[in-house]
Amino acid sequence: MIKTITDKIDIAIIGAGPAGIACAIAAVKKKYRVRLVDKGNVADAIIRFPTQMIFFSTADLLELASVPFTSQNIRPTRLETVKYYHSLIRMFHIPVLLSTRVVQINKKSSCFEIHYHGKKQDQRMESRYVILATGFYDQPNTLNVPGEDRPSVSHYYKEPLAYFNQQVVVVGGGNSAVEAALELYRHGCRVTLVHRGTDIRESVKYWIKPDIQNRIKEKSIPAYFHTRVEKITDEGVMINQNGSKLILPADAVFIMTGFHPDESNYRMCQVNYDPVTLEPVCNHETLESDVPGLYLAGSVVAGRNTNKIFIENGREHGEIILADIQKKIKK
Repeated sequence: MIKTITDKIDIAIIGAGPAGIACAIAAVKKKYRVRLVDKGNVADAIIRFPTQMIFFSTADLLELASVPFTSQNIRPTRLETVKYYHSLIRMFHIPVLLSTRVVQINKKSSCFEIHYHGKKQDQRMESRYVILATGFYDQPNTLNVPGEDRPSVSHYYKEPLAYFNQQVVVVGGGNSAVEAALELYRHGCRVTLVHRGTDIRESVKYWIKPDIQNRIKEKSIPAYFHTRVEKITDEGVMINQNGSKLILPADAVFIMTGFHPDESNYRMCQVNYDPVTLEPVCNHETLESDVPGLYLAGSVVAGRNTNKIFIENGREHGEIILADIQKKIKK
């Protein structure tokens, strides 16, 4: 049963990643009543990145609200980045509801009614505007092959220590797959890389690409290109390379093939979207969706094209959205 506890605010922001935080800061600075809601924690997706991950971007490109981000290196680590975003929540006194899942959003005549499930009970609040900044890291691109749901298979890579001296198959040819394969190899794992493309992707970080190419060339990391996974069994990973089938022994399998937005968030908000690209209907000048008063921020704007919007340009969305909200309020 939904409780009648009601919180009346100006702007509800769903998703506490960098784009959501940028929106919250822009709103707080303009004295709006805000709630930042996340089903996990602040910067939850970054928390779940590989432990030793180093960002491609320099620290200044990850800054929000012109607050300096200092790092010991040119490119910050995952830990430094999470701590920086945590500090922004404290600095701007942003009200946050964490471990809180929004389950329903109803558009009313003058506001949105938002139903959410917190740590203790179901509640609801009313907000004049809603910003959806949910990202895409919760929905991995699956291979849709038999055995993909086995306990030995994961779409997320954290660290290599548990796989010492084991046979590990990494599927993918982008940054995530390459970095996982190299780290596993350097921690005593017997790694094989499988990729459906003809080579490592051009987008792989320029300081990492020669490393993986050399490891493949010297056969320290065997690689199968133009190859598809057909199924995963007790015996290992069955692959098909140009019609030739082979089973790769595997104690663990990491499928690092990217992610996509959660369609259920669009449906919950009644936002229309392209079923193929998963790109929501949106005014790209104001970032307002086809639901009046409901805005989109961060990578969710681009649907499956997750290489279009990063922290570097998604951080600008807060100012764009708040400028439009201010116009509406002044009318």
